[in-house]
Amino acid sequence: MTSIRGSVRRGAWGITAWACGLLFFLPFGWMVLTSLHSEPDAATNPPSVGAALTLQGYREFFGADTGASPWPPLVNSLTASVTSTALVLTLALPAAYALAIKPVRKWTDVLFFFLSTKMLPAVAGLLPVYLIAKNAGMLDNIWLLVVLYTSMNLPIAVWMLRSFLAEVPVEILEAASLDGAGLPTVLVRIVAPIAAPGIAATALISFIFSWNELLFARVLTGVVAGTAPVFLTGFVTSQGLFLAKVCAAAVCVSLPVLVAGFAAQDKLVQGLSLGAVK
Repeated sequence: MTSIRGSVRRGAWGITAWACGLLFFLPFGWMVLTSLHSEPDAATNPPSVGAALTLQGYREFFGADTGASPWPPLVNSLTASVTSTALVLTLALPAAYALAIKPVRKWTDVLFFFLSTKMLPAVAGLLPVYLIAKNAGMLDNIWLLVVLYTSMNLPIAVWMLRSFLAEVPVEILEAASLDGAGLPTVLVRIVAPIAAPGIAATALISFIFSWNELLFARVLTGVVAGTAPVFLTGFVTSQGLFLAKVCAAAVCVSLPVLVAGFAAQDKLVQGLSLGAVK
């Protein structure tokens, strides 16, 4: 009887998990389906599920009719996201190591300082950042976004990595120090492999935040350094909202994040569950 109840309970939890997964996937699946419809079929109310499928929306996104190529904005987003994520990990790992394994004086105040930098709304710092960038001649420059994204994601990365590194066995680090290993060797050859799931989770979250950022990219960039989200807003015109074309563009812009998430899925789950270094 107990085994039957256990099987029923596990089955119920399995069904619940599948239902939640489908519930979260439904908006994206509906967006994909809408992107494969023609504009008249996509605009019907209620939406036409069984309408004929077409790739016209994707052809328009890639500039088949207008000649506007999405590749420069996509490359700009990739450059800003990957570069800023690499810088974030390079700076956050030593800082998290100092806060978790080699605690500095008043380390709780340091952590609170990192957290306090996220309390200011981004829009409140938009005007000062714009004026500084204008005076420095950095408007419409992709490297300005790299600096901004690094500074915005660094506090979160330090907090996340500090939690992961706090679980690293101190005995291993002490043994490495007795063998004469310096700090760079300890970080690269010992800490990084042990905390790899946590580092992967931090990197993925930093990449997603950078890729999806719109406010600063919309105000501080133009033709040269415009990112994929900025390019996406260009599909909402004064002529109206063309659902099929907008959904096709949104699917294409979302694919890099989805691919990165699926590629690091196992590392992400381990890292966010703090189960990698137990």
